[in-house]
Amino acid sequence: MAKILEYEYEGKGLTRVFENKKWMVGIKNWKPENDITGLTCLERHNITDELFVLLEGRCTLIYANETEEGLKIEAVEMEKDKVYNIPMHLWHNTVTQKDTKMVLIEDSVCSGDNSDVLNLDEAQLACIRKLVEAK
Repeated sequence: MAKILEYEYEGKGLTRVFENKKWMVGIKNWKPENDITGLTCLERHNITDELFVLLEGRCTLIYANETEEGLKIEAVEMEKDKVYNIPMHLWHNTVTQKDTKMVLIEDSVCSGDNSDVLNLDEAQLACIRKLVEAK
């Protein structure tokens, strides 16, 4: 007999709470690497979009496009109860505070093997700090 299952996570960072062959649902909480003082990189996923939903706290989505003039960095302040879609190939990261809790949804095949990491230089980090402070 089937029953409804429940999942939760209170630790730091991201954990996959549900996964099948098609998709994954994770809970993402604050961790030092997502704090404005700990951020060092952006990432992009090359075969899947990624979805975020803010449940608690504050999160600024940082994203960047490569242009002829270099990396164009922008930011969106997340609002609770809205779904934010990060399209595949878009550089991104989350800047969170200690009380932040989000839901993350993506294709279950998304991994480090099909994603890229871009280490940020000091000028790019200063730009991100300015964007987050302005939100």
